[in-house]
Amino acid sequence: MQHTLPLAEYLPNVSTLAYGCMGLGGGWNDTPVTTADVAQSDSIIQSALESGINLFDHADIYTFSKAEEAFGQVLKNTPSLREKMYIQSKCGIRFEDSEGCGRYDFSASWIQQSVEGSLRRLHTDKLDILLLHRPDPLMELDEVANTLQALHKAGKIDYIGVSNMNQYQMAFLQSALSMPIVTNQLELSLAKTDWLDDGIAVNTPAAQQAGFPSGLLEHCRSHHIQLQAWGCLAQGTFGEQGLHGEDETIANTTRYVWKLAQEYKVTAEAIVLAFLLKHPSAIQPVIGTTNTDRIKGCAQALDVKLTREQWYNLYVYSRGQALP
Repeated sequence: MQHTLPLAEYLPNVSTLAYGCMGLGGGWNDTPVTTADVAQSDSIIQSALESGINLFDHADIYTFSKAEEAFGQVLKNTPSLREKMYIQSKCGIRFEDSEGCGRYDFSASWIQQSVEGSLRRLHTDKLDILLLHRPDPLMELDEVANTLQALHKAGKIDYIGVSNMNQYQMAFLQSALSMPIVTNQLELSLAKTDWLDDGIAVNTPAAQQAGFPSGLLEHCRSHHIQLQAWGCLAQGTFGEQGLHGEDETIANTTRYVWKLAQEYKVTAEAIVLAFLLKHPSAIQPVIGTTNTDRIKGCAQALDVKLTREQWYNLYVYSRGQALP
């Protein structure tokens, strides 16, 4: 069953899958963006749109800002593409520099600087969503809220979201905002199931080891906050490498993924994503492959309707142990 995305309340007709742009721009190096990098971005944008994917996920740090630059050059060359897509970007992570170590920064000056930089590189006048990338322990609540609301009033961001935050951090931030937090991006996948383990571990000794914030899924669901899944393809864990590795749990899971892929006549990636899509939280997977054929293969997930039994089989295989 496909579930209506909470994000559709704010971004009409937003796609069930999003495309993560971390792999664009030519790599994590100081080499300038090339015409080949721009051509790659163009090809990926076209493939994503043709596959029904219209939300593109950026961050100011991706490939040292080159991902936004390469993507933005495509929009500069073909401005009409902007009308066919939604763009979100993230800020708050700072790399080590002459001033200090790698750190998080939700100061007004850094948020403003980051947004202006993203808009300039992307050749767009606004971000549909701005996400705060990781929690900043030194966050001054009113300063952040005032900054975000000023950016919204100036027309530079439409909506705000967060990434890697628990429900208490979101509620604290929301308490100072007049606009809603519309999304939370977390690592969710068939290989990393702590988001499920937490729920089934209640009243068992395993509850202390689940490692996922208890109640976070329920908080997002009850407040209509879109859950976005980064790392949703588990870095190819259940591809060819999964069949031949030494990890028996991964191998067993991979064999079952491939069995389902044959039954549904789709790619293995589609099954891995369909596992997320089956969950009633209406998860929005953010895929990051730069292979255009794989983008099309991922889109096949929308045609897969896993049964309850198939979903549980995938979960238990991935856990490597029976449910409590």
